[in-house]
Amino acid sequence: MFSKELINYFKNIETPFYYYDIKLFRESLQKLKVAANKYKFKVHYALKANANDRILQIVNEYGFGADCVSGNEVLKAVELNFPPEKIVFAGVGKSDKEIKNAVDNSIFGFNSESIEEIEIINEIARKKNKVVSVSFRINPDIDAVTHLYLTTGLNENKFGIPISFLDEVIYKVKSFSNIRVIGLHFHIGSQIVNLEPYVNLCKKINLIQENIFKKYGIVFEHINLGGGLGINYEDPDAELIPDYEKFFSTINKHLKVKPGQQIHFELGRSVIGQSGSLISRVLYVKKGINKQFVILDAGMTDLIRPALYGAHHKIENLSKQGFKTGKYKYDIVGPVCESSDSFDINVALPQSKRGDLIAIRSAGAYGEIMVSQYNLRSKPGTVYSDTINQKIESVEKQSQI
Repeated sequence: MFSKELINYFKNIETPFYYYDIKLFRESLQKLKVAANKYKFKVHYALKANANDRILQIVNEYGFGADCVSGNEVLKAVELNFPPEKIVFAGVGKSDKEIKNAVDNSIFGFNSESIEEIEIINEIARKKNKVVSVSFRINPDIDAVTHLYLTTGLNENKFGIPISFLDEVIYKVKSFSNIRVIGLHFHIGSQIVNLEPYVNLCKKINLIQENIFKKYGIVFEHINLGGGLGINYEDPDAELIPDYEKFFSTINKHLKVKPGQQIHFELGRSVIGQSGSLISRVLYVKKGINKQFVILDAGMTDLIRPALYGAHHKIENLSKQGFKTGKYKYDIVGPVCESSDSFDINVALPQSKRGDLIAIRSAGAYGEIMVSQYNLRSKPGTVYSDTINQKIESVEKQSQI
């Protein structure tokens, strides 16, 4: 992933910065498109994973929609020319202002989390003399088998409408003249690497649909299974692009799709995660009593996942490519004034020194988008592979003249 020419180019760039492999990203999008089209599934890219303008523009090129969870994400999707009919808006706490903006932009629809929210959407739509499309986000009480902070489909989670409330919601919404119910929406969690939770979700959706049809004779136009497909953080090079075909074929096998129904997904991490890396420099190698610390110029303000979730990212010393690893072990930490500002402990690396370039892999999702300026730190820069390659080729051509 990191050629010698690329690493030499990195030496002249101020760190830390996010590096995006655009070639890999496009390959991921193309494979996703082919797999989704095979089953006639619709995919909305989850902006919360990475809302970098360049990344979103490329997503839009491939014809995917936008999955938004804030009013500003909706506005960003509109600004970057995502077709309004491909924009969906979820989120447990949509403000009146956010709802109004989404209604004004005539988006595809709202994934609504509560009857209280739908009441407000109906009132806002009534004042604007519009009929708004809504899908009920259902909490199916399914364990996604992931980190506690990444699960969203259990009864104790704040998201979605509990199944036991569904009858009441259907009954109440019948009286809302400015709401058009178009579907059901589900999202059980994130970083799901075992497909069994999706099989369980399909079975639960089948049961819910059967019960609704028996009671009300309703067949929803749209079923949205959300996102959550995980990536390989342990060994990213072994799986740079997830097996989208296996994922979609599993859904296709277990989900009983009604005639005329459209199936939607909201993928983010799996699409962009492996295409991004956080590049940093070693400031100091500090000896402790029983361990050594590699202190980087990047910290939890640049990539918060390890501090927030205890998340693991593969860490590489780019300046020592080709050296044997495992001989030296370091705690990899940042400069932020917090004890939690640590990327990992006991990481096996070649002997490292001040000035070495370090890559923190699989940082394309929930990396740059979650950057903060705590300690008044500067935001990391952004570098794209295709731009660098053009510059490298230009230098090589000039040297041959």
